[in-house]
Amino acid sequence: MNTMSQSQTTPTREVARRVFAGEFNDAGYTFKESEDERAPVYLLLPTGERANRVFLVGTLTEKEDVGEDNEYWRGRIVDPTGTFFVYAGQYQPEAASVLRDLEPPAYVSVVGKPRTFETDDGTVNVSVRPEAITEVDAETRDRWVVETAERTIDRIAAFDEEGNEYARMAREEYDPPVEEYRDAAIAALESLEETEGSDELDSEPTAGAGV
Repeated sequence: MNTMSQSQTTPTREVARRVFAGEFNDAGYTFKESEDERAPVYLLLPTGERANRVFLVGTLTEKEDVGEDNEYWRGRIVDPTGTFFVYAGQYQPEAASVLRDLEPPAYVSVVGKPRTFETDDGTVNVSVRPEAITEVDAETRDRWVVETAERTIDRIAAFDEEGNEYARMAREEYDPPVEEYRDAAIAALESLEETEGSDELDSEPTAGAGV
């Protein structure tokens, strides 16, 4: 009984959504589902899902300290569909420390929160504020590609279901047809087949790995 009452009162962390860079970078609409000041901010994914946190795996190809007064690291991480940018500074000390110490190219996994920034010309750029960055191996990267492709295709399969509120929102906010993301997911799987058994997956990652 005590266990049940604890589970009811203890806040749970939002699920970290698996999403490819191509879809993530097409997103830009954020929203809250409550007027509460502390309510989570969600990024609306074009395939009809909300994301307060994301989980990505790719190849860290570049890193740079772009801070002025304080250390502020920017990392460029690529997957088979495009590029994620992650930013970590004094408020993400562990992630910033990992970025500081890692030498690209390296396979990494990242759990973090989506962040949007509107430029002067009205363009919305999307990035990730990492909660955790971990160096991983090629097998982990490949498994993430497979699982993310499956999640993407599942979201697309449910896109036209009646009552899919987030799909309805995505139709209103975004232009690209969701079939594009199915094609990208399939292409990502095919890219794994092309490299299967190659030396790349058994050795140090190269700058182009994961692209």
